[in-house]
Amino acid sequence: MKALTWQGKRNVSVEEVPDPTILEPTDAIVKITSSAICGSDLHLYELFGPFLDKGDVLGHEPMGVVVEVGSAVTTLSVGDRVVVPFNISCGHCFMCLRGLQSQCETTQVREYNSGASLFGFTKLYGQVPGGQAEYLRVPLADYNHIRVGEDLPDDRYLFLSDIVPTAWQGVQYANVPDGGTLAVMGLGPVGQFASRIGVHLGYRVLAVDPVAERRAMAERHGVQTFDLTDTVVDELRDLSEGRGVDGVVDAVGMEAHGNPGATFAQSAIGLLPDALAQKLMDTAGLDRLAAVHASIDVVRRGGTVSLSGVYAGDADVLPMKTMFDKQLSMRMGQCNVKRWIDDLLPLVEDPADPLGVMDLVTHHAPLEDAPALYEMFQKKEDGCIKVVLRP
Repeated sequence: MKALTWQGKRNVSVEEVPDPTILEPTDAIVKITSSAICGSDLHLYELFGPFLDKGDVLGHEPMGVVVEVGSAVTTLSVGDRVVVPFNISCGHCFMCLRGLQSQCETTQVREYNSGASLFGFTKLYGQVPGGQAEYLRVPLADYNHIRVGEDLPDDRYLFLSDIVPTAWQGVQYANVPDGGTLAVMGLGPVGQFASRIGVHLGYRVLAVDPVAERRAMAERHGVQTFDLTDTVVDELRDLSEGRGVDGVVDAVGMEAHGNPGATFAQSAIGLLPDALAQKLMDTAGLDRLAAVHASIDVVRRGGTVSLSGVYAGDADVLPMKTMFDKQLSMRMGQCNVKRWIDDLLPLVEDPADPLGVMDLVTHHAPLEDAPALYEMFQKKEDGCIKVVLRP
């Protein structure tokens, strides 16, 4: 089959790779009909080379049709249309039963002291072949699927794989009171949905992004947007009676604008031999923290900062004095996709499309075009906000 593979920093290519097969009786094989490029894929494209091998198949936002099931699979049949959650979980361990599927004890990557395995990611999360491919093997398939209807287009459902539940969790974690004010840092795909979810829940939503096309898209959904300037934190604080917003979703993560020192460190580590780079990234990695620092500045005393953007540095320095003095709460983590599906499936199927799932994709393309679109997405060219590949 054809699949999008990692070949090196900023170097991905579509290659012929072996078709996936049933390895365990609990597996299923899905023929992929749509697979999106995620902002997290750009971290692999740019930073995580020391934890990848040449030829690794990328992608963790897929959906398609079941074409084969293992002998122990009881809830799926050939022909079922499914979305595949990006994290791989069992549904019955201590963590899954508490709605923490991203910490699943059955699929935790204990070699790296990491949480649940993820599709199309690095050795840190199991190095499981991903879904930017013609076919995908789905482990523990009875639980790791979301069965969907036949009548609506893929784009209605596809984002249940990751970014809609990630945004929903981010907003839930931000703990905004009824009628309160939510700030969203970053208007990439997760930030777009976090903003729209805030509006849907009745919050006043203030969102920051340096890209005009992203701000314009958010404004179509009732979001008040701001350019990324030196005064934007003051502007947001002024709009919330001088005390700051009730909650913030940081939808940017470790590759935020600013902090050239951290940018240099990230690049330098990537040039080292893999074994040394892995050790440094694991114990002394640095993130670009402009977005989280702005979030801490703009939230009111007693408010909550919710981190949906991915962070990976264990040597990051946070302003603990300020956080303690302001009595802040912080919540964060990989999304527990299956926890939120019962809340979200009716919203994406609603004919009114309250979350605007049909107003996100800027580029549909065949799988063969994926390398050029990775570059375009990273550089934010051609108004690129969300790419969906059709294998």
